Amino acid sequence: MVELRSRTHLVAGGHEIHVQDVGDGPPVVFLHGSGPGASGASNFRQNIEAFVAAGWRVILPDLIGYGASSKPEGIDYTLQLFTDTVREALDLHGIGKASFVGNSLGGGIALQLTLDNPAGTDRLVLMAPGCVAEQASYFTMPGIAKMVSNFGGPDFNLDEQRRLVSNLVHPDFVAQIPDWLVEERFAVARTQPKDVLVRMRTPNLGLRLTEITCPVLVMWGLNDEFCPESHARLFLDHCPDARAMTFTRTGHWVQVERTAEFNTHALGFLNG
Repeated sequence: MVELRSRTHLVAGGHEIHVQDVGDGPPVVFLHGSGPGASGASNFRQNIEAFVAAGWRVILPDLIGYGASSKPEGIDYTLQLFTDTVREALDLHGIGKASFVGNSLGGGIALQLTLDNPAGTDRLVLMAPGCVAEQASYFTMPGIAKMVSNFGGPDFNLDEQRRLVSNLVHPDFVAQIPDWLVEERFAVARTQPKDVLVRMRTPNLGLRLTEITCPVLVMWGLNDEFCPESHARLFLDHCPDARAMTFTRTGHWVQVERTAEFNTHALGFLNG
């Protein structure tokens, strides 16, 4: 297992953003999704080694409200807040232009980063990216209803954390969820305020996909219950340089459920 280097950067608002880093070569920034216990390392631990072995420098920020980053209460967690704090932390980390790999909310952040600074993005790999429809529409998805829990309360426990993680994958994969992943996310979840979920605010970036001119690879699980697989068509219809892959019997976590295939296809795309 590769050893991750860790640094914490102080950004605007007095927030601290934790960034892990491993490897040499061109940078690829992995942006994790939302949910109780999410962090950069736990979302992508099974992908890091393959990317480093292929000659990439892997950068793993913890979003504000997640991982080992600051978790302020009493604020709205807007997409622009996520984007601005990540961008400032990457600047402080010495990362200018990079390729971005984003899952769910992380995909939306990668899109916003690219819209804010097109010259700063080389290529985009997006797995079931969020923020490409009105926020209210996501609350009609069956996966969101299954995520109702006692997260943030004193009764939140490891079994509940396992149930929440199980919702993210296809039923075929549930038995393969490793204990370390549940335990790692549970340790983070116990430090998070409810605001990171109940006060999250996201725009509809689907209206701006024509502005994304860099090469884009979109991957989606056919059985995703959080971000509908039909949204892949938005990228094909509107982005000038996009390709999409759909995986059967796969949920919201292509990079976890289809690790070997994800690594192969993503690296092939990033390598041109």
